[in-house]
Amino acid sequence: MSELAKLSPQPLWDIFAKICSIPHPSHHEEALATHIIEWSKQKGFHVERDQVGNILIRKAATKGYEDRKAVVLQAHLDMVPQKNNDTVHDFTKDPIRPYINGEWVTAEGTTLGADNGVGMASALAVLADDSVEHGPLEVLLTMTEETGMDGAFGLQAGWLQADILINTDSEEEGEIYMGCAGGVDFTVTFDLAREAIPQGYKTFTMTLKGLKGGHSGGDVHLGLGNANKLLARFLAGHQEDLGLKLLEFTGGTVRNAIPREGHVIIAVPADKVTELTALRARYEGILKNELAVVEPNLVLLLEETQTKLQALTEDCQKRFVFFLNAAPNGVIRMSDVAKGVVETSLNEGVVTMTDKQAEVIFLVRSLIDSGKNYVVNMLTSISKLAQAKYKAEGSYPGWQPDADSPVMHLVSETYQKLFGKTPNVMVIHAGLECGLFKKPYPDMDMVSIGPTIRGAHSPDERVHIASVGEYWKLLTAVLKAIPVKN
Repeated sequence: MSELAKLSPQPLWDIFAKICSIPHPSHHEEALATHIIEWSKQKGFHVERDQVGNILIRKAATKGYEDRKAVVLQAHLDMVPQKNNDTVHDFTKDPIRPYINGEWVTAEGTTLGADNGVGMASALAVLADDSVEHGPLEVLLTMTEETGMDGAFGLQAGWLQADILINTDSEEEGEIYMGCAGGVDFTVTFDLAREAIPQGYKTFTMTLKGLKGGHSGGDVHLGLGNANKLLARFLAGHQEDLGLKLLEFTGGTVRNAIPREGHVIIAVPADKVTELTALRARYEGILKNELAVVEPNLVLLLEETQTKLQALTEDCQKRFVFFLNAAPNGVIRMSDVAKGVVETSLNEGVVTMTDKQAEVIFLVRSLIDSGKNYVVNMLTSISKLAQAKYKAEGSYPGWQPDADSPVMHLVSETYQKLFGKTPNVMVIHAGLECGLFKKPYPDMDMVSIGPTIRGAHSPDERVHIASVGEYWKLLTAVLKAIPVKN
């Protein structure tokens, strides 16, 4: 962690280094929460938790700022646990290992957790740094945002006292967010029928790896490869001419990350092995050509394997494979209102298979409810055609943009004064918690800012060092400029 001690501003980087040292993947945030509560008590701040585990810390206004509008700085406690296949790491036990790589901070073989760890560190640094001038201040740290926004869903009216909320979960310095997409999880379940592998067949594991992965909202427009879709494409195109039998399909680990890796276990007749080998090489070449710019490191591996698994029956296999291949994925529609922003998308995020059941999990996002409903309807239709069970759950609302937001205008004006350039006021195609906060706090004025983060939700995640300094300047200047409460 000592390497980060070289960086400015402090104590933000020191606090972020400490956050990295305490495991906090989704559903395992309690150790970090306990540390933050004890730290807050030692600093003499008021701290409490609600019934879902959210943490609220209060700090009195700087002398002379007591009459300002109250502000709550908000971040989420959890991080997305993704690692490279050759990295040995237990996210529930092992610390993240950050290091400086040129202009960036990244981690050794895993996600860094800059999403939303840097935002969390900035909120705690404001509390710790008495040179930062501010009015009445609250810090809200929410539970389990990445896998279902549990903390935001459970936030109760009347707990927060602030007039303004600054969300720290954006990932582009120089952009100010005033709206975001809503989302819903769509899960499809296949009951599997299996049979013995025919005599004279050989079994192989086909592995697709080397893809970049990334944020299923913020990176969906980049045309990155989805391991689940690419493996399904091969199976759908060649299962009949090869006499191919499917034994296992596994790809992706979380529904809000574009799948970087996946593998299938297949069986083919012995006299088709040469053809399978040639088709693997041909298909790898096709993918390398199609995705040459965005996925230069993809590889498709094939190795003979031994397994006790049985094969799916022909009807079961076809319904499953054709479903995976036919399911929509990626950008569905660009927004007419927010130019250059994705309006509706989905991610075929996770495919798992047991002996008796297969499950496919999608995350659908849209700036408008009708777009979300349209994609759910498409998935429902192909699920019915595939004779699969399905359910849509965990729906959360988007954050409706407010062009008249006073805090948005304040942040924009402050940015211009600080840096001499106009920031981009944006709507983000990702799930921020602000839309959910609007239910218990409909009159709260909200905005979202953050430093530049690349590759979020993937082991390539990195945060731009200089942008953290610029974000800190903006955040502290905005806090100083918050107007008097009427």
